[in-house]
Amino acid sequence: MQHQSILAAVDLGSNSFRLQVARVEGDQLYMLDGLREPVRLAAGLTADGYLDTETQQRAFDALGRLAERLRGLPREAVRAVGTNSFRVAKNAADFIPQAEHILGFPIEVVAGHEEARLIYLGVAHGLPQSQDNRLVIDIGGGSTECIIGNGLTPLKLESLYMGCVSFSIRYFPDGKITKQNLKQAELAARIELQTIAAGFKGQWQHALGSSGTAKAICEILEMNGYSKGGITHEGLDKLRAHLLDAGDVQKLELQGLRPDRAPSLTGGFAILHAAFGELEITHMDSAPGGLREGVLYDMLGRFHDNDMRDVTAAQFVQRYRVDARQAGRVSKLALIFAQQFFGNGDSKAALQILNWASSLHEIGISVAHSGYHRHTAYILANADMPGFSRKEQSRLSLLALAQRGKLNKLQGQLGNAEDQILAMSLRLAVIFHRNRSDIILPALHGRSSGNKFHLSIDANWLAQNPLTGMELQEEVKQWKNLGVSLQIVP
Repeated sequence: MQHQSILAAVDLGSNSFRLQVARVEGDQLYMLDGLREPVRLAAGLTADGYLDTETQQRAFDALGRLAERLRGLPREAVRAVGTNSFRVAKNAADFIPQAEHILGFPIEVVAGHEEARLIYLGVAHGLPQSQDNRLVIDIGGGSTECIIGNGLTPLKLESLYMGCVSFSIRYFPDGKITKQNLKQAELAARIELQTIAAGFKGQWQHALGSSGTAKAICEILEMNGYSKGGITHEGLDKLRAHLLDAGDVQKLELQGLRPDRAPSLTGGFAILHAAFGELEITHMDSAPGGLREGVLYDMLGRFHDNDMRDVTAAQFVQRYRVDARQAGRVSKLALIFAQQFFGNGDSKAALQILNWASSLHEIGISVAHSGYHRHTAYILANADMPGFSRKEQSRLSLLALAQRGKLNKLQGQLGNAEDQILAMSLRLAVIFHRNRSDIILPALHGRSSGNKFHLSIDANWLAQNPLTGMELQEEVKQWKNLGVSLQIVP
């Protein structure tokens, strides 16, 4: 991947949109600029799970301002990630393309475990070396990520469906704070936390809060004399008493409380107070980094050929006992076909996807040989795959499903010219290496133009390999059903 001197990460959270720009010096990042837009995306989710029009417009306006700061940066230098509200919104498929157009860059929707991994990566890079296990809690607008890690390595990753905005709306809709609704919020949070408590308690030595919620509460406790340093159980109890005494978010008089943070403070407090109880935390420090810093360091790793996606693919090969030699044969030939079909176009990102898909195309055999391509597609679409966005996993799944069998099952899913090339390349590679041995192939020359593909192959070789010849003719018919022309030219 080409080196970039400036990198930018856009964290499209459920509470705030944040931008962080950094300068690259070797394997280090130096933060240059940051912007925050309090969009409160989670507050715009209707009861039936749709982002309302007003919130979408608020998001578009914020993205327009962030886009101005990103203007002039190349595509590979910017990475924008969407979190919980992007994951759960039923109209995300309509909202995201508009958001991408305004921002000027693609938006990756990351799964909860991937969000947790990136958060820990950002936190860990901002901390001194230590032998201690660390507990990191990030209370976002719509989800809460809990991580145990050591050094730069996450050991446990969990994402819980509760956040400061969603809890504030659910339990404190009118801003009123009573003993009853505060207790209900804390109880709901404890119930969520109980699902992970057994695996987390006693497994760490240092607790850190990386979210805006944790940082805001830490500042409030210190500035109001509730804590001498960091977040403590005693300090939280004093803040709890103050919240109940005020009885209304509008009446809160707390030093360090920003006006834009006030509407989501009570929901965030309930989650943090519950975490202290369920995970047996007595003291928590505010972490120096978070998701956007993690995204930057993950990008930096890719520039230094230390791509987490390669690590994940290699781990999947081992986990599912893939025939590595066969995967290598198919991957090598698929990449040759794709490079020929793409011609001189910029296809590096697409070739990466094809390489991963080819390496993993047979993982479904571990479930059952019959219909293994469908099992592979399901695993790639639904497994936790560190480093991969949901969109990337969807493409891997699509290619896995397309690798063999009838193509009418993919009607309407291979309309993208790039995906057609990738699917064509993988299917052809699987056909030529069906005998699963190191055979000597003839010279193969491919080219494409739009939805027309040509593959020239030695006629004598075809005559000596009639089974492959028959399969290639069947392949011509399959693509014709999708309106794609494939010509096999001797």
